[in-house]
Amino acid sequence: MQKVSKNRLLLLNLGGPRAASEIPKFLMDLFEDPLVFDLPIPEALRLYLARKIAESRSKKVQEVYASMGFGGGSPLVSETERQAKELQKLLEKSGEKWEIKIAMACGYPHIREIDPEWLDPRNGVIILPLFPHFSRSTVLSTAMILKSKLGFCPISYEGWIQPFFDKSEYLESVRDLILDFFNGHLENSKFLHLHNKKVKDWQNIDIVFSAHGIPMRLVHKGDDYVREIERNTNELVSLLREAGYRGNTHLAFQSRVGPSKWTTPNTLNLLEELSKAKVSRVAIYPISFVSDHLETLEEIGVQMRDKAKSLGFQDYYRIPTPGTYPPFIRALATIIERAKAASNKGTNVRTVCTCKSLGGFDPSKEKVLCSSH
Repeated sequence: MQKVSKNRLLLLNLGGPRAASEIPKFLMDLFEDPLVFDLPIPEALRLYLARKIAESRSKKVQEVYASMGFGGGSPLVSETERQAKELQKLLEKSGEKWEIKIAMACGYPHIREIDPEWLDPRNGVIILPLFPHFSRSTVLSTAMILKSKLGFCPISYEGWIQPFFDKSEYLESVRDLILDFFNGHLENSKFLHLHNKKVKDWQNIDIVFSAHGIPMRLVHKGDDYVREIERNTNELVSLLREAGYRGNTHLAFQSRVGPSKWTTPNTLNLLEELSKAKVSRVAIYPISFVSDHLETLEEIGVQMRDKAKSLGFQDYYRIPTPGTYPPFIRALATIIERAKAASNKGTNVRTVCTCKSLGGFDPSKEKVLCSSH
């Protein structure tokens, strides 16, 4: 009998508390990371502030999570588990076996507790960060956590899948998701808090592509995130135009924290501007996310919806993230198989440093070090 090969895939995400009891740990991991909570101050002071902020925000964050209906926590981990199961089923249709794990940069299952063998792309592990776009605060931050365990930066290897915002399979899957939403074709049971019905005259509704914002400090350091979001938006709009969409589109940024300057326009502020311009119908797509969680279900689904109602919008729609939408899972499977083929070629080290080219990483100025070797 022929031996069946077994492949390994690690899905990485930022994370979210699975229950109220995990909120303090999640916030501490988030704010202690120097690439997430990035301040131009001595590291000891930055860590002191990070811990104080995490402690002070805990109660308020618990109230928000409690209102979402997931037992006091976030659905992000369980949604990532669902994606892993769907990917495994699809990848194993080829006859090969796949073992898939998930790990989170903040909270549990904690990336720092994963066996190092599962973090090393040199061993044939395919690592897929579920961030469509590069950012110092997501991709680079996660890579540096792995580097602290491995002794080298895993981004340099083909087994680490680069941001996939510009891959045709991904773009087409998101186009199809938006069109299926407009036409009322999505199965409500497959998505969170969804009540999908056909949107009347969807061809002319305004669409807001809402991305998670980042501090301008990161942009000034060379973070490519905003450029990638803009490219992603433009390519999606082109695909939607080909499918008959004729409305106006807008790009905005959400989830600002703290007093520092962040990417603009803010999505809530944009809604105000659209209201002043007599726009009465709007649909919001969370372009930087692939799983529904607090930023999509609470911010877009509740806070922005209430804002739109107060401004007099006639129609307001929250388009869901891809989640386990079949075309999206097929797109990821294609990207994974492509990475596996590249990794199996033997010499699988990239010649360009992603941390530097997309993140403006400067070892002489960073609080963490990057080594590709």
